[in-house]
Amino acid sequence: MKNGKNLTIRDIAEAAGVSAATVSLVLNGKGDISGVTRAKVLEAVASLNYVPRASKSTNEPGETLRFLKIAKHGHTVNRDHSVFISDYIDGMSAEATRRNYTLEVVSFEGQPISSVAESLAGAPISGVVALGTELTETDIRLIQGLGYPTVFIDTFFDVIDANFVDMNNEDAVYKVLSRFHQQGFRRIGFVASHVETTNFKLRRDAFFKNMARLGLSVDAADILSVESTYDGAYSDTRQLLADGLDLAECYFCTNDIIAYGFIRALREHGLTIPDDVSIIGFDNLPQSATMDPGLTTIEVSKRKIGYLAVTILDDLINSTEPQPAVKIQVGADLVLRGSHEKLVQRNKTRAAKLQIPAQ
Repeated sequence: MKNGKNLTIRDIAEAAGVSAATVSLVLNGKGDISGVTRAKVLEAVASLNYVPRASKSTNEPGETLRFLKIAKHGHTVNRDHSVFISDYIDGMSAEATRRNYTLEVVSFEGQPISSVAESLAGAPISGVVALGTELTETDIRLIQGLGYPTVFIDTFFDVIDANFVDMNNEDAVYKVLSRFHQQGFRRIGFVASHVETTNFKLRRDAFFKNMARLGLSVDAADILSVESTYDGAYSDTRQLLADGLDLAECYFCTNDIIAYGFIRALREHGLTIPDDVSIIGFDNLPQSATMDPGLTTIEVSKRKIGYLAVTILDDLINSTEPQPAVKIQVGADLVLRGSHEKLVQRNKTRAAKLQIPAQ
């Protein structure tokens, strides 16, 4: 079977059941083509991994890169996370300017991925950076298959032949669990989310893997699943507490927004942080520093991720030869604040509440 570089427009036309002229119009964003026909062509392009033959060896002043801010369902890409998305954009913009590109930002909220693909057909751009937070493997393949030099950020797939820049979730979660372990905690819980994103799944996998690495057992009852929005995490945690949840000593929360909702529900239930329950989050959003106590959390440089995405994209644009997929994971730092401290006092308080001698 031909690879993506050897395919022709006629191959795409045959797969889509349309004429070569129709394929050409769709790929160049021209003509009065129905949405159904356009979608068939784009699906054929993606499924066959078609890559246009045209390539450029140098970028000229004024060339444009497009950042796709995609919120398919909005459970993770929303106002709560606008700060870290802005950090991505800052990193991309600074490096794009340095390399003589213009960066444009196009947002898609609640639209099918086919709409994103249609917006790219024939677009006067040199390359694409796509926010992959809420994208599935199928979505990645569709966008990748359109033929533009493309880099996906805030997601990661091992087996897709595409370019990714993401945080190193396994490294980050190890730092969280190691901190709890060093403080003497043994019953460590995890506040996960049933919302499907790749990073959430990677953090869940990393939790189990690193608990085993540290020689710690996992109690299934200490793995909680809540909605990923602030209100949803709060509401779900309230219900869990009302149902008689037996709390672990400490919890790693999938992200800061979930941690905020989780903490609010715990406090309304009469519990204090960290005396009754210790908490560590993920993302280091600004509110984490202003909470009382401040939330210990994971910091990953979003600006660095944005910078790396543009660097990779520039290499792809200027290369005269096909390039192997580049997959980069950026390391994390644990930002220590008060939400997980006061171990001695916490043990005394917990012992008193349980009416057992403090160790």
